Amino acid sequence: MGGLALIGLALLAGCKPAPVQQQFTGSIMGTSYHVSVIMPSDDSAERDKIAQGIHQTLVDIDLKMSTYKPESELSRFNRAQPDEWFAVSDKTAQVVREALSISQLSGGAFDVTVGPLVNLWGFGPDHRPSRTPSEAMLAEAFQRVGYQAVQARLADPLQTPETALLKSKAVYIDLSAIAKGYAVDQVADYLTAQQLNQFMVEVGGEIRVKGLKPDGKPWRIAIEKPISDGQVVQSVIGVTDISIATSGSYRNYFEFEGQRYSHTIDPKTGRPITHKLASVTVLHPNSSTADALATTLMVLGPEAGFNFAQQHQLAVYMLVKSDRGFDELQTSEFKALVR
Repeated sequence: MGGLALIGLALLAGCKPAPVQQQFTGSIMGTSYHVSVIMPSDDSAERDKIAQGIHQTLVDIDLKMSTYKPESELSRFNRAQPDEWFAVSDKTAQVVREALSISQLSGGAFDVTVGPLVNLWGFGPDHRPSRTPSEAMLAEAFQRVGYQAVQARLADPLQTPETALLKSKAVYIDLSAIAKGYAVDQVADYLTAQQLNQFMVEVGGEIRVKGLKPDGKPWRIAIEKPISDGQVVQSVIGVTDISIATSGSYRNYFEFEGQRYSHTIDPKTGRPITHKLASVTVLHPNSSTADALATTLMVLGPEAGFNFAQQHQLAVYMLVKSDRGFDELQTSEFKALVR
C-alpha cells in the first residue's frame, strides 16, 4: 500500500502545471508599458489579478506625479504658493528626495526644476518656438529654476506631523526624468510581493529584470544605435537582477537655421547640450536611480560624465559620436554585470 501511495504522489508531482510566461501591456504616464512575468500556471483568474495590480500600481503613481493631470499632487504643488509646506504622499516625497540627492551629487547636472527652460526651448507641452530664446527670456526662466529652492520631508511622529514639500520660490517640478524609473521599481516590488521572482518590467524605456528566463538564461536587452532614422541594435546584453536606463539626444530634437537642438537641457547654462555623447546606458539595482543617473550623465557629456561614473563606481556604457561612427566607453562595473 505504501508503494502505491508513493506512485500516486509521483504521478501528482508529474502533473504539476508548467510555468508560463505571461505578457501584460498598456498605456500610462504618456507612454506605454510592457511586463513579462514567469507565472506558475496559466490560471486566468491569477493572470487577471496580476494585470489589475500592475495597472493600478502605475495609475497610482501617475495620479501623484503627473504634470499633465491638473489635480495630481505634483501639479497642485506647482501651483501652490512658495514658503508653505504642501502635504503630499510618501511616494511623491521619496521621489523628490532622491531627485534632490542626485542633484547635489552631480553638482546640479540633474535638476527636476529645469522645466521652465525645457518649455522655453519647445520641448514641454507648449508649441515649438519660432526662434531660439533670447538672453532676456533665458534670464527670466532661470528665475524659476533651482533645485536648492525645494525641500522634501517625510512624516515623523516625533518631529514632523506630515509628509510634505516646500519651495522657497515659484519653481516648477517635473519628475519625468525619474518617475518612470520609480514606476518600474513599484511594479517590481508588487510582483515580488506576489511571490513572482522572474520578470522583466519596462515603462517608457526604463527596464528592470529579476531572475532568469524560463530557459535558465539571463534576460537579453537591446541597446539601440543612437540614430534618428529607424531602430537599429548597437549591442545586446544579458543581465539579471538589475535595472537598465538609457538616455540619448538622437530622437527628440528640432532644427532651426541649420542648427540641431537636443531636448536635453543643461540646467547650468539653460541651453541644449552640444557635446558628442549620443547615448548613455546605466545599470543599477534601482530603476529610479538608473533613470536619473542616465539623464545626469547625458548632461555632463562624455568626459565629465565618464569621470563621474568612475568616481562613483557606476555601471555605465556610453556611445560617443566620432568620425568612425560611434566610440564605445564602458566602466569596469558595467563589464562585470553584463553576460
